[in-house]
Amino acid sequence: MAGSGVARRGAIRRRNALTGYSLLAPSLFGVVCFLLLPVLVVVWLSFQSWDLIGPISYVGLDNYRSVLTDGVFGNSLLVTLVFVALVVPIQTAIGLWAATLLTRGLPGSAWFRTIYVLPWIAAPLALGVVWKWILAPTDGALNTLIGQRIEWLSDPSLALPSVAAVVIWTNVGYVTLFFMAGLLNIPDQVLEAARIDGAGGMSLFWQIKLPLLRPTMFFVLVTTVISAFQVFDQVYALTQGGPARTTDVVAARIYYEAFSAFDLGRAAVMAVVLLVILVTITLAQQLYFRRRVTYEME
Repeated sequence: MAGSGVARRGAIRRRNALTGYSLLAPSLFGVVCFLLLPVLVVVWLSFQSWDLIGPISYVGLDNYRSVLTDGVFGNSLLVTLVFVALVVPIQTAIGLWAATLLTRGLPGSAWFRTIYVLPWIAAPLALGVVWKWILAPTDGALNTLIGQRIEWLSDPSLALPSVAAVVIWTNVGYVTLFFMAGLLNIPDQVLEAARIDGAGGMSLFWQIKLPLLRPTMFFVLVTTVISAFQVFDQVYALTQGGPARTTDVVAARIYYEAFSAFDLGRAAVMAVVLLVILVTITLAQQLYFRRRVTYEME
């Protein structure tokens, strides 16, 4: 009897496992075909020399030596790091501030929620074209408004901050949306108890709301850092990496190496380096937030 019970439980577990894997199969197929397989192809290409036309030849670590000792790629990494340092903190702070206002139930909040999200759901390349007209030095809307000619996109000291401002404007609705969801998920009983204990507006935000927003903060920071490191559309539309490579971010450099210089091997190495950087930063963020995040409340 005992043996038959164990066998029956084992059969149930196997059947449940088979059902689970069957339900996961469509997602696993997508992950393998559209995520894992492309990554493996890029890693394989990083050891090859190919110009998209001629035959592929194996070159070993030559591409890695070429890229890692290339000052142009080093400049792209530095530009990207500066860009991320500009974009992520500012858009996170603005998104959190906007979410705090929009969750207070003020008149017109529903309209502002829609307006904030519109730039994020629009095509980045199209927005880049519009902003290139706005920031044009001669007939641009911004210079016309302020009555002064400023080379927003051709001045090396202004080009990267200008691109960063466009990206922040585009993505702040995304950040606001998730912070709003996090704020609305905080139980009213917790906030009411804090108010009874004497917590005011600022102390309520810093000591109650912000700690409870850590799961949302973790998600927002991970996704926005990845997005900022991979920015391409706005850079391509606004500056194409100029002037003097001051906006030559890594994604733009990869595009140039692959489709202008026709060197798929070097482009693949740059993509692998970018992947390693993103995985490292994501793991560091996960380790930092792991003991500081509370997902459930009693």
